[in-house]
Amino acid sequence: MIEIPSDLHPDLRPLAFLLGNWAGAGVSDFPGAEKCNFGQEVTFSQDGRDFLEYHSHTWVLDAEGNKVKPLESESGFWRIDKDRKVEVVMVRDDGVVEVWYGELADKKPQIDLATDAVARTAASGPYSGGKRLYGYVKSDLMWVGEKQTPEVPLRPYMSAQLKKVVSPEDVAAMARNLGDLPDDGIAFFK
Repeated sequence: MIEIPSDLHPDLRPLAFLLGNWAGAGVSDFPGAEKCNFGQEVTFSQDGRDFLEYHSHTWVLDAEGNKVKPLESESGFWRIDKDRKVEVVMVRDDGVVEVWYGELADKKPQIDLATDAVARTAASGPYSGGKRLYGYVKSDLMWVGEKQTPEVPLRPYMSAQLKKVVSPEDVAAMARNLGDLPDDGIAFFK
């Protein structure tokens, strides 16, 4: 279920499905880099202003699913206008700053984005643009990213499936709002 915080800026209601802490795993595969499975934690938060704040951290996973080393980190700000046009400003740990534009699909929680501007520091690797697709599917946040460099045409490079993370505070709030459940718990399923 998607909850809309009472202090959410009215313009951001169409993006409410993104809010919260998400965690999961995915696959990274791009020429010149080692193919790997990765873990990811993502947070979309808000403070009442007209943007969502975004943070993502990924790390390489070993065959048993243990963290091996950091992969990528990025932070940014997401906005949406009355015509469902989405804009994102993002900075990544590898020295890349991007401006993304796209739109929220009609009647479904899906966002298509493409880079409009890319700035790179001298230390960053080759990169000339990308596309991303985010979707809220059966209560999961799923995404796929494509990127291109001067040597490699646009192609998928990362994708992940993320689940909403429930904090101890969320569990306590749920427990306070359960109401009257049957003592044995079984009657609830009859």
